[in-house]
Amino acid sequence: MPIRTAVPEDWPLIWPFWHRIVAAAETYTWDPDTDEPAARALWTGPGKRVYVAEDPTGTVTGSAYLAANYGGPAAHVANAGFMVDPAHTGRGVGRALAEHVLTEAVRHGYRAMVFNAVVETNPAVRLWTSLGFTVLATIPEAFEHPRHGLVGLHVMHRSLVRPSWKSPAPPGAGG
Repeated sequence: MPIRTAVPEDWPLIWPFWHRIVAAAETYTWDPDTDEPAARALWTGPGKRVYVAEDPTGTVTGSAYLAANYGGPAAHVANAGFMVDPAHTGRGVGRALAEHVLTEAVRHGYRAMVFNAVVETNPAVRLWTSLGFTVLATIPEAFEHPRHGLVGLHVMHRSLVRPSWKSPAPPGAGG
């Protein structure tokens, strides 16, 4: 599955599924009424490396961003966001984007990745744990899910330098 760095012309292809996912209010803590300019700033703003996945026809099927979670002496801890077009779920797009972003994070010198607010009912929790993320804490009843009511938000972490956590090998490491 081709994954590449996004270009500005990709945003109009990302926006429809970004809007659909955020408006559903099931997996992201962003305001479901976020308008297009604000969404673009959230997803592609300063300091973010943005990627897109494409199917064999060149259709954008998902997107992800990589950024520092903190600044200063903690800038080596990454954060990322992932969205797969609902028309393309169940085809490995999320896993491919996740593996790509983890490799990119290592390549850019990050030593860990943190997700600050993963809705505990999000099916992606299984993906993150399969890729070596652990739940550090759950903030109880922090998210008002439209179907499940109040559910927790996980804070998840993964080291990018400890081989026992299945870190992707840096480029040229032969791993």
